Amino acid sequence: MEQPVATTWRRKLAVVVVLALVVFGVATVRLFVLPELTPLPAHADAIIELAGPGNRDAATMALVHAGKAPVVAQSTVPVEAGTHRCLPASAGVEVLCFNPDPGTTRGEARYIGEMAAQRHWQSVIIVTTPDHALRAQLRVSRCFPGTVYVATAPLPWWDWFRQIPYQWAASAKALLFQTSC
Repeated sequence: MEQPVATTWRRKLAVVVVLALVVFGVATVRLFVLPELTPLPAHADAIIELAGPGNRDAATMALVHAGKAPVVAQSTVPVEAGTHRCLPASAGVEVLCFNPDPGTTRGEARYIGEMAAQRHWQSVIIVTTPDHALRAQLRVSRCFPGTVYVATAPLPWWDWFRQIPYQWAASAKALLFQTSC
């Protein structure tokens, strides 16, 4: 007995939808949940903590205490820049706070590029969360000709629901529309 044409098309459509969802899920995990990152070096010229969710301060301070760089810079909101809200002082490490303009990853990347040129940095470690890692690395590498490493801080589980759609959209914007520093 032969299947009606409508049933055959519905099955094919269902298979295509399921395959698209699987591909989307795998891409999401690969790009935003478990991104493949280059191992951190023994030493870099600076550690830069980007603004955003997650306990980035703890991850940044762990790198500082491990002696990964002589300079640490933290992206802050305007009211925090230059105040006690910056990362705590650490022996032998210069601590900087900055307020990027614009207040986005692109602004942070531009700041890193400018500071690197002034200070002759050859490598930086940026601290962010896994969902933001690859886009942040892309943005910074467009403004900074040196080597960009990424260290990640855990993202709280409740933030994943908001960050995954946001990172898809922001990554598309960075790849398709904002292709320069």
